[in-house]
Amino acid sequence: MNDLVRQHTALSDSDLEWLHLLVSEWQLLSDLSFADLVLWVPTLDGTRYVSVAQMRPNTGPTSYQDDMVGHLVPRGRRPMLDTALDEGRIVREGDPEWREEVPVRVESIPVRRDGRVLGVIARNTNLLTVRTPSRLELTYLQSASDLAQMIAAGSFPFPGQQVDMDASPRAGDGLIRLDADGVVQYASPNALSAYHRLGLAADLVGHHLGRATAELAPARGPVDEALWKLASGWAPREFEVEGDDGVIQLRAIPLKPKGTHIGSLVLLRDVTELRRRERELITKDATIREIHHRVKNNLQTVAALLRLQARRMDSPQGREALNEAVRRVGSIAIVHETLSQTLDERVEFDEIADRVLAMVAEISPGKVAGRRSGRFGILDAEVATPLSMVLTEILQNALEHAFAPGEQGTVEVGAVRGGSSTEPRLRVTVQDNGRGLPEGFDPQRAGNLGLQIVRTLVEGEMSGTFDMLPAPGRGTQVVLDIPVRAEKH
Repeated sequence: MNDLVRQHTALSDSDLEWLHLLVSEWQLLSDLSFADLVLWVPTLDGTRYVSVAQMRPNTGPTSYQDDMVGHLVPRGRRPMLDTALDEGRIVREGDPEWREEVPVRVESIPVRRDGRVLGVIARNTNLLTVRTPSRLELTYLQSASDLAQMIAAGSFPFPGQQVDMDASPRAGDGLIRLDADGVVQYASPNALSAYHRLGLAADLVGHHLGRATAELAPARGPVDEALWKLASGWAPREFEVEGDDGVIQLRAIPLKPKGTHIGSLVLLRDVTELRRRERELITKDATIREIHHRVKNNLQTVAALLRLQARRMDSPQGREALNEAVRRVGSIAIVHETLSQTLDERVEFDEIADRVLAMVAEISPGKVAGRRSGRFGILDAEVATPLSMVLTEILQNALEHAFAPGEQGTVEVGAVRGGSSTEPRLRVTVQDNGRGLPEGFDPQRAGNLGLQIVRTLVEGEMSGTFDMLPAPGRGTQVVLDIPVRAEKH
């Protein structure tokens, strides 16, 4: 819609924002009208109309099999659009049109904002299945007529009330029509079922909805008065009511078709099971985070015991081996600590990489500087845990073997995400400016424990590749290439 409006019309950004607000609401108008809606906006030169949005009803058959968005129509071809735009009134005159042997009733509703008509909604009703309307259908149609008059007057949609169409209740979920005093005139079967689940034993019709709702909700003191007002439909609001046996989500829409409050629409749906599942997920998430927290604590305890043991060792080789084990355990503990603070089994790995760099740099304090470039991004736990150990081993190997005792240098960790959308990959490089690889060194056959751990984790657990080669200029470069899951933005 943005591109069409900016390309073909003279509407301002604030006008476009109003159209977006309207489109976020008009599924309700379509469902209540049992009709297709097409939004037509006059072009910059005023000689044509361009259709910038379309909506089909969930409550009846469509009148348009084709997508109408982007169509251009010369002014004069559809006189009802011209009349609605020029006179700023709803136009219902005219006989039904026939489209592919289907009779269609066409109406035009001007879209007004701040006294100006921005465009026209063409409301197209498929008459092929018309029958004697039920009480529910009559209520739908009357409510649609009220909303159409509010759109034509510029009082609907409500400014600042952007609606999430996926999360908000719809007409088919449950609908209650109130009079100006908040008394129920009509309640759909789904609406009655939702209130019965809250504990209502009688019919809603003839009762004050605010009072009935407040009585069904557990007493919360001053909240009852606010609930009373919200359920009475005096202001456009969304809220939830939780009783002993259920939860319902409500949305109140005041009706002021001629500037006077004549009543309200209340859309509602039973969200009891949805909220129950959400609570279960929250409980499970909390349990998983607690497990990660305890694993981290246990690993830190193991690391502390190994450190104590190392201090009691007389053998320098044994002491260094235990210190290496401490760092390996510590790298895993960092991942579990991060996982204990997230809502899912995915972590932002950049912080972990920085902490591993800082931890390993303790081997050579003040001599070798470590830094990171690029971005690892969000990784799954099954990748983050072995990758943290791999980074620990590679950095530890570089600090121990690339530089002479007391020699200054740098080690840089780089990360680049690439690959395709179907096969995303992460390329990690660890490069030092040290003495370089020994003559004839083969990283695939090197026998030290650290490189064996790296090969096993990269090729076995992460299904990636690992290589060590001379760095451009001086030093050594380690390259990892591993498959990862695409980031969600």
